[in-house]
Amino acid sequence: MRITIVTIFPDMVKVIKEYGVIARAVKEGKLEIDVVNLRDYTTDKHKTVDDYPFGGGPGMVMKPEPFFRFYDEYVEKFGKPYVVLTSPQGKVLNNEIAKNLAKREKLVILCGRYEGVDERVMNLVDEEISIGDYVLTGGEIPAMVIADVVSRFVPGVVDEESLKRESFYSNLLDYPSYTRPREYRGLKVPEVLLSGDHEEIEIWRRKESILKTIMRRPDLFLKKDLEKEDKIAIIKLVRELMECSRKST
Repeated sequence: MRITIVTIFPDMVKVIKEYGVIARAVKEGKLEIDVVNLRDYTTDKHKTVDDYPFGGGPGMVMKPEPFFRFYDEYVEKFGKPYVVLTSPQGKVLNNEIAKNLAKREKLVILCGRYEGVDERVMNLVDEEISIGDYVLTGGEIPAMVIADVVSRFVPGVVDEESLKRESFYSNLLDYPSYTRPREYRGLKVPEVLLSGDHEEIEIWRRKESILKTIMRRPDLFLKKDLEKEDKIAIIKLVRELMECSRKST
């Protein structure tokens, strides 16, 4: 998959491909990430990418010409891409959107800035995406978030089994994790994790995941299709809660 991020601040964005899992995927050829300077597609000596809005009003608007020149060159070189514009008006990014974007061979992310982009640029855009109901100073951070999330669903970038155990994969939050030491400042690792009983460990993890989701994100739990393992975990959880209730009375 090729991800291309178009921005007026390329140095701010290019770090995404220099660290961690994504850097390794790029090095191994499983993923391509290009960062393009929009100012390279201007024609004046000042490399102007914005201008005052027609009709008046505060702020500046990003000009259409650099976007169209970039797009024409891209299509000629690589073929037609799927184009995303970072925008507070877009759909809020989630796992399903990321998985769908990861199916695209060529993804272009345009970073909005100032008071927005000239509306004519929308003729190039397939989808507007936001990372939350708030406004940032520019689209670079959202573009990096989108690229990071999408990259994880590109085959070979992250182990499939790891993806399945992550929060939101199956509408459940992740279970608690522990490592050495077994006890720290009086806080102990749950005994079940030290038991070596893999079946009991799996039930405990599923139970904790369900409980955390119900308490913190009931909206996710309502979307969850219960598997047999979920039902076993819920039965165990209810029994434990009833036992605790009896002991406290």
